[in-house]
Amino acid sequence: MPVRLTGLALVACLLSACAAEVDPVPTLAIYKYPQEHFQSVVDNCNKRAAGRYKLVYRKLPREADGQREQLVRRLAAEDADIDIMGLDVTWVAEMAEARWIREVPPGVREEVERGTLAIPLETARWKGKLYGAPDNTNVQLLWYRSDLVAEPPTTWTELLAAGAELKRQGKPHYVEAQGKSYEGLTVLVNTLVNSANGSLVSADGQRSTVDSGAVAALRQLKEIASAPATNPAFASSAEDDGRRAMQAGRSAFMVNWPFVYQSMRSENPGLFPHLAWAPYPRISADTPAKVTAGGIDYAVSSFSRYPAESFDAVLCLRNKENQRIGAIEGGVPPTLESVYDDPGFAEAVPMKDAILDTLRTSSVRPKVPSYQTVSSTISSLLADPASLDPAAVAAELRTAVQDALDSKGVIP
Repeated sequence: MPVRLTGLALVACLLSACAAEVDPVPTLAIYKYPQEHFQSVVDNCNKRAAGRYKLVYRKLPREADGQREQLVRRLAAEDADIDIMGLDVTWVAEMAEARWIREVPPGVREEVERGTLAIPLETARWKGKLYGAPDNTNVQLLWYRSDLVAEPPTTWTELLAAGAELKRQGKPHYVEAQGKSYEGLTVLVNTLVNSANGSLVSADGQRSTVDSGAVAALRQLKEIASAPATNPAFASSAEDDGRRAMQAGRSAFMVNWPFVYQSMRSENPGLFPHLAWAPYPRISADTPAKVTAGGIDYAVSSFSRYPAESFDAVLCLRNKENQRIGAIEGGVPPTLESVYDDPGFAEAVPMKDAILDTLRTSSVRPKVPSYQTVSSTISSLLADPASLDPAAVAAELRTAVQDALDSKGVIP
């Protein structure tokens, strides 16, 4: 509690260098990945705070694994110098279960929920309670060459057939997706499983399910991996590999995140006018794909000395004005639906309607404290997707995922 001194006592305190304890302005440290233009958001919130607190931006490593490692080490040590964190959506359950982040309190919770898209909001919940405030989100789309394809395919079957026809014609034809054994493969599998109305883990995060829908998804994965039109490097391909192949003119189709749009514009302006987008391919023609949502949720540390001020700052950091900065200047899709109506966002991200439509039918990754283990288990077992036996691998996956769920959850 701040110490208030008057008269001679105050003079004595000043002379003894204890002035720092007199009504200090709380300094709130926000730990987040390096994000262009984010300092201007912090400056906006400091101006709004009007001296009630001061936000300081502490940059985490650029890579997600490095970000998580630093946060886990600090939180495990009950570091009180962390107040606010920008968490990958897959970390919320882990850190809430470890009691490292605070439940969003009444009053703040209602503000966070108001106007926020449903699926991004769901990423911030654990066991029915809200532990985060969604900042930005993301989903993959189908990207294609409009000079090669008059109308984009709707289903994976149509997509692979269109690629095969382009190959027969001797034209660029590769289909690009993330088949490398890493998080990108887990994202692809999660999208396919949800699109097939299947599941990998029960809603309470306790049981491995890996049901018939998951078997159908694995069958679709095998078809993608072994199709003549798919890039032969599929099993070692990540997001950037597909992006580079598309920019080099070797590919006709790609499922990827919206960052590829700006990349193509800056790195291959000649091909850029022919880069078009469409909804993510469906498994079944009558069922929209349930694309895996990504993004960042703000959370307040359980060890912060200033939780009330931190939650107030969170509301500012992700308000409409500041999400607009991230959306227009940084190109990251917002979680507040009203920002999608902003003319400036439409100019910066012309595929914003496709993103919004995709988010409305999107899906979340398994919400479990041991997500890191679950994800690596999935991607490891599916490392050779072209030759897998869907039913046999599903049975193996069911057991392996249960073993992962039974782990402690917090992994170094």
